[in-house]
Amino acid sequence: MVLNALEVHALARRYRVGWLGRTRTALAGVELVLAPGESLGLVGPNGSGKSTLLRILAGIERPSAGSVRVFGAQLGERAARRRIGYLPDGFPFPTELAPVAVLELLGSLHGLARRERRRAAAELLARVGLAGEARTPLGRFSLGMQRRFGLCQALLHRPDLLLFDEPTAGLDAEGYVVLDELLGEARARGATLVLASHVALELEQHCTRTAVLVAGRVAASGATAELVGDRGRLLALYREHTARPPRG
Repeated sequence: MVLNALEVHALARRYRVGWLGRTRTALAGVELVLAPGESLGLVGPNGSGKSTLLRILAGIERPSAGSVRVFGAQLGERAARRRIGYLPDGFPFPTELAPVAVLELLGSLHGLARRERRRAAAELLARVGLAGEARTPLGRFSLGMQRRFGLCQALLHRPDLLLFDEPTAGLDAEGYVVLDELLGEARARGATLVLASHVALELEQHCTRTAVLVAGRVAASGATAELVGDRGRLLALYREHTARPPRG
């Protein structure tokens, strides 16, 4: 039996905000299923829950309700965590350390042997154009360099499920090319992709399916070429978001 790469059922995330303890809903009953090798785009207005969903799928944040399984394993299990590669929208890595040190640590946490993680780190840093900065503290990196390093750490252990949040943010033209190459190679070896982006071309190039998140819910889903290409439909869904904010 072939296991689904990702199964998300009734996923919800609620936050308490303010001293009165009011509740804000970031996700409300999200349902997703991806087979191995599928590629899903996430699109939606700011505040619709895209980054929250990816953080939960990556194990960074806990849901308020619902469940997530990665290749049949519960999200919190080591078997699931080792198969996930996550590129966040921010830069949570220790800025006082150099890329080689951070990749060495992350490779060890992923269970890679020393020779394997050093080889993979050197190869990826060269691919993204950071070989000459391998021992430069991350705090000295520009935004574009930070995003390139983010690609390295996400792909270091050849994960089976890639979670990318706005991967082209801050990248120059050369960075776009490198991203396209690395994503193409990952998909060619069968990796599953979930990519959040506001860039239609990026979704059309890398994702066969797209889900539209509106007010924490999947408002529509379908073939990327049809859904993302219908600007009028997307605009109508976005307006629904501003007309009906999430309920707590």
